[in-house]
Amino acid sequence: MSSKDILLNEILHLDDLSNVKIRFNLMFDGHWNPTDFYKNADHKTMLNGQYWNYSKKKSFKSGQVNLGFIKIEDDLWLLFHVGKVTKDLNILNGMGYEFESFPEYEKYCGRLIIRYKNKSQNMVRLAESVIGDCLIEKILPGKFDNDLFPGYENIDLSWSDLARVIDKETWKAALANQKGVYLITDTSNGKMYVGSAYGENMILGRWKSYISSLHGGNVELKSIDEMHIRENFRYSVLDIFKATTDDKLILKRETWWKTILKTREFGYNSN
Repeated sequence: MSSKDILLNEILHLDDLSNVKIRFNLMFDGHWNPTDFYKNADHKTMLNGQYWNYSKKKSFKSGQVNLGFIKIEDDLWLLFHVGKVTKDLNILNGMGYEFESFPEYEKYCGRLIIRYKNKSQNMVRLAESVIGDCLIEKILPGKFDNDLFPGYENIDLSWSDLARVIDKETWKAALANQKGVYLITDTSNGKMYVGSAYGENMILGRWKSYISSLHGGNVELKSIDEMHIRENFRYSVLDIFKATTDDKLILKRETWWKTILKTREFGYNSN
């Protein structure tokens, strides 16, 4: 730690650290990507996880203050909750407490990011033992949102991811001005579908149809259960082309990818 580092409690000013615990959440509801729940505003699931008890051990005591962090990158954690246990429900292996949130800390929730290297398997820690190692990485100007367009080569979206970002300005600007060939992958069985986009609004228009109908009008995908698509389909880009590119080239590349990936023989393409 250098003289320029700012410690977490220099910002929060928590008085009695002996009555404070910090929970470093790596997962919610069995899923290993807590930022998905934050970005989808699934606050109920997040708070259930924050106040969850293990099967043989309680996480908090009545009257205890707790901080909730979610992992967003290696050693980087986003504050999403500061609250106090108001009642112990005596429930193990479930959400075990009633609580109240502290409104005075709301301005930091979703904005304050710390750097902390967790060296313990225990995710619920006494604040006194770790808060001195929690360094302020940054305070964001607005609520956390890592949905800036990442570049065509880095697109890898679940259906829910796609539904969330499709109307964000950086995504709309990028996808509405590019023709291309895209890939849909069914993570449950490895089957793939190759499609092309060259009509109105290009990739944006094509992918919006997958949000509105789930199958995008594709005969091969219409027979698949909608919930299966929501839970298992991922979307990526294979080729991009300028808006002025001849549509024949797009179709030729689509055919090439179908042949290379063998999506007619083993995937969801029928032609």
